[in-house]
Amino acid sequence: MRHYFRNYSASCALVLILLVLWEAGARWYNKSFVWPAPTEILFKVWELRDVLILVHLPATFLIIAIGLGLSILLGVSLAIWMDVSKPVEKAIYPLLIASQTIPIIALAPIFILWFGYSIWSKVVVTVLITFFPITVSTFDGLRSANKDIKELLLTMGASKRDVFLKLNVPSALPYFFSGLKVAVTLSVIGAAIGEWLGAQAGLGYFSRRMMTQFDGPAVFAPIVLLSIVGIVLFVLVTKIEKNRFKWRKS
Repeated sequence: MRHYFRNYSASCALVLILLVLWEAGARWYNKSFVWPAPTEILFKVWELRDVLILVHLPATFLIIAIGLGLSILLGVSLAIWMDVSKPVEKAIYPLLIASQTIPIIALAPIFILWFGYSIWSKVVVTVLITFFPITVSTFDGLRSANKDIKELLLTMGASKRDVFLKLNVPSALPYFFSGLKVAVTLSVIGAAIGEWLGAQAGLGYFSRRMMTQFDGPAVFAPIVLLSIVGIVLFVLVTKIEKNRFKWRKS
């Protein structure tokens, strides 16, 4: 624990300074419905802990889990498909880029029109945001395999399947985890956007509902939990990556 705080002491000090400035500014402005103080937000989180943690957090986490799972499946599949087929790469890669140029906030209402207020409208928004970094990172990882080693394996009688499983996949795994670390944080944003535009439960939905009541601390309280979820997911993926690739420098 001491080692952790020593490594991140500068970051902790900066966050503490920003929180103190935020607290002082909010107290001076004295309009919590517009600019609540951090202490007010924390008190509101504690006050609403039951409804936030037991009702809305599970709804949001389910969207994140399903969206991430589908993004991993879709992203890895597309990356492998593009790696094994040059025509597929030329056909799909531009579409991947184009999919990220369309504002999600503009597409989300269309998904709600198609899927209604069910969980799937939020899942589609999450997938659209998160699959891109996984796809691109994994594809770059597959293409990063050493060509000299590949030629050596083929010369020694290895099949294309052997080359893929024993060379391409190990080469792509670090890239995959890099994309996944980006995707897990974006998944929280995707779930919140979907819930903001239409939902019956979830942290994003609760924040939007509190905004209509001009309850500033209650608007920020779900955002704090969303941030914590994103940080926890990022740390979890980082831990898995470090355990899987102990030979890599931290």
